[in-house]
Amino acid sequence: MSGEAGRGPSLEEALEARRRVLEKLRELRRLQKRLAEKKRGKPEFLRYLSWKFWKFERREYWRKPKGIDNKMRLQLKGYPPIVKSGYGSDSSLRGLHPSGLEPVVVSSVKDLEGLDPERHIVYIASTVSIRKAMEIRRVAEERGFRVAN
Repeated sequence: MSGEAGRGPSLEEALEARRRVLEKLRELRRLQKRLAEKKRGKPEFLRYLSWKFWKFERREYWRKPKGIDNKMRLQLKGYPPIVKSGYGSDSSLRGLHPSGLEPVVVSSVKDLEGLDPERHIVYIASTVSIRKAMEIRRVAEERGFRVAN
């Protein structure tokens, strides 16, 4: 119910709207906390011999150990853990931006139409020209979207 004519929403409506906003914020904080906990529980996956050779130290990316006598592949005590199933994140958290929003790549203003600013974060495609990118950014911010790049 609206309050008196021209006065805006009643106190109950305003409190209900505030409660909904606060609940969304709490849910977002819970999600961010779960993301942080999941990340904290994962070990750092090191490339074999990266601790020994400078050329591997510079290349921190993971490579699966494949040697026949490789101690890391055999998962012997004292060697770092290898990547395997069980270390993955929950399917509900997988692929989310650190803010807890779903990333969406946008290449035109039309792509923003079906999106929800409370659920999606926008990345402007790299193939878009600067002029169009500025227009997309302006429209996205007007509609309440966060632009990540």
